[in-house]
Amino acid sequence: MEGNATSITFAVLTASDSCSSGNAVDTSGDAIVSHLKSNSWFQASVAVRKCVPDDENLIKTTLIEFCDTLGVNCVLTTGGTGFSPRDVTPEATKAVVSKEAPGLVVAMLQGSLKITSMAMLSRPVCGIRAKTLIINLPGSKKGALECLEIVSPAIWHAVDLLRGSDQRIKEIHSKVQSQHGCSGHHLEHSVISHSSGDVNKMAHRHRVSPFPAISMDKALEIILQQSVLKEAETVSYSDCIGHILAEDVFASDPLPPFPAAIKDGYAVIAADGTGRKRVIGDATAGSEPGKALIGPGVCVRINTGAPVPLNCNAVVQVEDTKLLLADETGQNELEIEINVAAHPGKDIRPIGSDIAKGQKVLSRGMKLGYSEMGILATVGATTVSVYGLPKVGILSTGNELVQPGSALEPGKIRDSNKTVLMALFKEHGFPVIDLGIARDNVDALVAKLKYGLEMVDVLVSSGGVSMGEKDLLKPVLKEHFSAELHYGRVFMKPGLPNTFATVTNERNKRLVFGLPGSRE
Repeated sequence: MEGNATSITFAVLTASDSCSSGNAVDTSGDAIVSHLKSNSWFQASVAVRKCVPDDENLIKTTLIEFCDTLGVNCVLTTGGTGFSPRDVTPEATKAVVSKEAPGLVVAMLQGSLKITSMAMLSRPVCGIRAKTLIINLPGSKKGALECLEIVSPAIWHAVDLLRGSDQRIKEIHSKVQSQHGCSGHHLEHSVISHSSGDVNKMAHRHRVSPFPAISMDKALEIILQQSVLKEAETVSYSDCIGHILAEDVFASDPLPPFPAAIKDGYAVIAADGTGRKRVIGDATAGSEPGKALIGPGVCVRINTGAPVPLNCNAVVQVEDTKLLLADETGQNELEIEINVAAHPGKDIRPIGSDIAKGQKVLSRGMKLGYSEMGILATVGATTVSVYGLPKVGILSTGNELVQPGSALEPGKIRDSNKTVLMALFKEHGFPVIDLGIARDNVDALVAKLKYGLEMVDVLVSSGGVSMGEKDLLKPVLKEHFSAELHYGRVFMKPGLPNTFATVTNERNKRLVFGLPGSRE
């Protein structure tokens, strides 16, 4: 079962007490099989898959069966590479291989440590038994897929070496030596380089992607590292939604600016206690704080939010009182009875209890939404310094595309991606420009990109980033705009062929995002 020159046969072995007993689902094994079937590095088939307990002898027996009896090209194990007493997959692997492959181990550990420091607790072993390559992957689904993605570019060449595929090996070595002037297996900088192929020679395009897939977290990290802030500008607080603050905002006044009632009721002197009280006036929200001093046996009717009279130090809620006497119109209370004694400060918001004078209420770098706009209004900050919003251009690519209002001709479809992307950016407050549709030829794409990069800060295109003969975006960016390609694939589905590049000149840096044309 050695396969042929274009395909690799795999065996997948899961070492797990819980999965083998049926107490857990083997999600890592499922994910590995799925990844092998959809990877772009080689044509893969899974000849056999097993799940065994964390037993060293059983793992060794299974590995020997896969290598010696079935003769698969590559065995991928998952699980049992940690520090638990039952983690024995590395020991079982060492016992059956004739040669170890430390380079694969180093590559996995280096790549994994860039994602999580916990990778230092992994103990994988890789090696060779007869003509079979054995690779230990972590037991977690995420870790297994990340490590498999890291070593995938080397698996096909390793299998060629083990199978003795002389012609293919000579081709690889010839390319390595011609590009570096030396021998060796420096695939990461030669065969698997970030060159874009010859866009004018369809037959010479890449057959596998030269871009390793990276995690979404790593992609976001790269984007943030390459992003630049726009210059600060001053805008009205009523027009700042969606912007990023360029400076801290401080309160010029306390809130509340006076002692304020929390409830509807009566302002009293707490020490006056319960009993009959004469009502000598009222205080409503918006009224000027009363300056007259009240004495024992007297109270002031007060509404929520109203300023508390000068020497009152408590509010008794209306529910804790009883009306004793009103005037003949029924509009004015003359006497009440207080049934519940109040302590000093009861139901009063002190000056500055919400916001103190001089307090920082918003910080530089915050995104301004409706609640932040309310705070600006509260503290009287009617103008605010914000970073300018980047102008975004949306470009669609493809010979098959026509405008949404066009009648369909044979082989054509309406461009919906641009409508979706423009609406998305507008929803988040960004100024957006429609850059139209670029046809699938170099001259047309260069013209659209040149215009767009002069007009916008961020250019987002859809289509032309995968492996087809008309997928021109990356080579055109590289060759015609000296763009720096930061990544060409992101480990996500849908959306694997996802490109991010920057175009820099003496005046500015433009960000370019190349999205796949299909949303499936």
